[in-house]
Amino acid sequence: MVENKEKAFVLWFEEVGIVDVPLVGGKNASLGEMIQQLGSQGVSVPTGFATTAYAYRYFIEKAGLEVKLRELFSDLDVEDMPNLRQRGKQARALILDTPFPPELEEAIVSYYRKLCERYGTSAEFCEKFDSDYKEECKRYASDIDVAVRSSATAEDLPDASFAGQQETYLNVYGEDTVLKSCHKCFASIFTDRAISYRTIKGFDHFDVALSVGVQKMVRSDLASSGVMFSIDTETGFKNAALVTAAYGLGENVVQGAVNPDEYFVFKPTLKQGFRPILEKRLGTKELKMVYDIGGTKLTKNVSVPVSEREKFCITDDEILKLAEWAVIIENHYSTVRGCYTPMDIEWAKDGVTGELFIVQARPETVQSQKSGSVLRSYKLNGTSNVLSRGRAVGEMIGQGKARVIMDVHRIDDFQPGEVLVTNKTDPDWEPIMKRSSAIVTNAGGRTCHAAIIAREMGIPAIVGCGDATEVVKTGQDITVSCSEGEEGRVYEGLVPFDVNETVLDNLPKTRTQILMNVGNPEEAFGLASIPCDGVGLARLEFIIANHIKAHPLALLKYDQLEDESVKREIGELTKLYDHKPDFFVDKLAHGIGTIAAAFYPNPVIVRMSDFKSNEYANLLGGRQFEPKEENPMIGWRGASRYYDPNYREAYGLECVALKRVRDEMGLTNVVPMIPFCRTPDEGRKVLAEMEKYGLKRGENGLQVYVMCELPSNVIFADEFAQVFDGFSIGSNDLTQLTLGLDRDSALVAHIFDERNEAVRRMVTIAIKAAKKYGRKIGICGQAPSDYPEFARFLVELGIDSMSLNPDSVIKTILDIGKMEESGVLVDDIMEVAQAK
Repeated sequence: MVENKEKAFVLWFEEVGIVDVPLVGGKNASLGEMIQQLGSQGVSVPTGFATTAYAYRYFIEKAGLEVKLRELFSDLDVEDMPNLRQRGKQARALILDTPFPPELEEAIVSYYRKLCERYGTSAEFCEKFDSDYKEECKRYASDIDVAVRSSATAEDLPDASFAGQQETYLNVYGEDTVLKSCHKCFASIFTDRAISYRTIKGFDHFDVALSVGVQKMVRSDLASSGVMFSIDTETGFKNAALVTAAYGLGENVVQGAVNPDEYFVFKPTLKQGFRPILEKRLGTKELKMVYDIGGTKLTKNVSVPVSEREKFCITDDEILKLAEWAVIIENHYSTVRGCYTPMDIEWAKDGVTGELFIVQARPETVQSQKSGSVLRSYKLNGTSNVLSRGRAVGEMIGQGKARVIMDVHRIDDFQPGEVLVTNKTDPDWEPIMKRSSAIVTNAGGRTCHAAIIAREMGIPAIVGCGDATEVVKTGQDITVSCSEGEEGRVYEGLVPFDVNETVLDNLPKTRTQILMNVGNPEEAFGLASIPCDGVGLARLEFIIANHIKAHPLALLKYDQLEDESVKREIGELTKLYDHKPDFFVDKLAHGIGTIAAAFYPNPVIVRMSDFKSNEYANLLGGRQFEPKEENPMIGWRGASRYYDPNYREAYGLECVALKRVRDEMGLTNVVPMIPFCRTPDEGRKVLAEMEKYGLKRGENGLQVYVMCELPSNVIFADEFAQVFDGFSIGSNDLTQLTLGLDRDSALVAHIFDERNEAVRRMVTIAIKAAKKYGRKIGICGQAPSDYPEFARFLVELGIDSMSLNPDSVIKTILDIGKMEESGVLVDDIMEVAQAK
């Protein structure tokens, strides 16, 4: 161990920790911290060494470079691109044209040689494995391959990210190459992007020093790598870890050169030992970065075979292990910093040993800085032709004239307020990114460079469009919308939109539970920031129609499909699955699990499928299995399907998905609800079907609710109360069936009104019966969202909960809070209701 670290040129990672950021920069201090503190918890980090800030300043001072550099920057204007480019080039040339002091070179070489001895050289290492690697490793002789990374002393702060501002060199081997790479890292403290970023953030160029980390390479060029966040990068949802993965070295994922696989893992039940993978999305992964064996470069990009692109590049066990490490790292840094600290982490898998490693970790710098007391939402007030689609970043809307730029050397053409449209970005693009109204890229995933910088600068971005630079033209007015879920859309023209802000401080706590209607899993994490008591209605129809798309019987009877074109389409949709029904179960479990996780541990009431036969027929393959009914609205739907021999096998898939969510993901806050259950006997038959798949009332805390949407549900409420644990009033169907009208018919639309006295009496009877038998009762229909007076009527009756559309939740909380405060309280209400 070095006695005086402050005067050392080089230190081992094991000798530094998070307190040493001024000495070795954020990146290297973090690596040392994890090696020292987290190895005992199973987190694997490749070792190495770091040159110190003292070494950098020693070099600058001994060569007399500071005076020359200050003079060079005396007329710097980072808004003037030619000026910035010229000053940056001259500054780097000054560094590179000045040799390292011999004593610094000697220190770096000495530590590199000791690192080689630690690992026994790459050639010796590879002798332990298959012959495929032996020939390749001979080129290292007595050297090992290392990554040489810059680490600035002002880097990776909680409120600023200098990630990517300086250079990184991969697959570096040999003393001379290591020295040259370190020298180039020193020079990269004055890249154009670094100069611009420091100026914008208010850092003096000479208050920041540079450390260089030299770390043993992980052979992810033979496997995979990626980036993960311990928080959802778009919504700030704290309970989900996002893992991205692609083949080869990780630079392609970081720079957005590929669209990686994406996986979400729910942290709270992961800690309890469950396997809560909420979502798995297949990326295109067209390229991978590998060693340039025998070539003229250190690395190169090669195409990924189609067979590999069409499968996930890491296993479920590896996804869960990485997420566990993300939780460990986040917990550690939160403890060290004394506040919640979500993390941005790079990982790699060694293709020789199969081991996983963490190669970088830094604080996340966007969501962690946002205020939790103000809810800001963007909403389009119109629509237009959709030019391109991709992954939404930022939940905002931006618009302006498009500027298509394919070459970073053309960034001088960019004008402030334009929408930047390009293939991908890297840190060299940052001087103009901060001046754009939005960013659109062909390539990249949610953890790529364009996405990270857009979030940090508060700019909406759509990444991974594929065709944006082809379909969008320079000078064209466009609107970039990231406010409609995970899919971002580029609209033609300037579509009007609103921005709404709601202050969430001091909202009243109501006796009546306020729940939310949520159907789209892609919106769940964002909606979870709205204060509420859970989800009163999660419809499976949205998940089935938009994520599964195929009829469940068409998957169960795939080999019997008669329409060859439909069979091909379903085959393409389910190409990852040899057993087609598994596709249905996986997608449904992921959708339910995501909604349940977003509002955990509050209840999430999941209504089992309630398509009508004509709607089922519109699913892929559905026409082969669905009858033609004259009046599907009151035909073969809901509970009547679940036990029918012609459908019960399909309902079984829903049960398998639900059991996976509750038992494997640990999301026992899910409460299944049976729709359109005409009689208590029908309810018992449905429960018997559920038991066949391990879903038994009372086991593992399972409750089952029933929709109260038929007059028979009200009339036999006392009997239904013996079969089910709770009721949810569906005011839409209850109104149409009480009044005997088709709510979709324009001819009688003027009669449809939930406030009709007949409907109010039905609601009153249902609530009284539920109270009598100690059953929960809520409402999930449209009426409370549309009519404040109807919501007030329900509160007066003592209803347990109201499930509202998201845009009605806060207003209803305020209204009901005032009502309850005014003295019209539940104790007096039942007498009032009975009198009515």
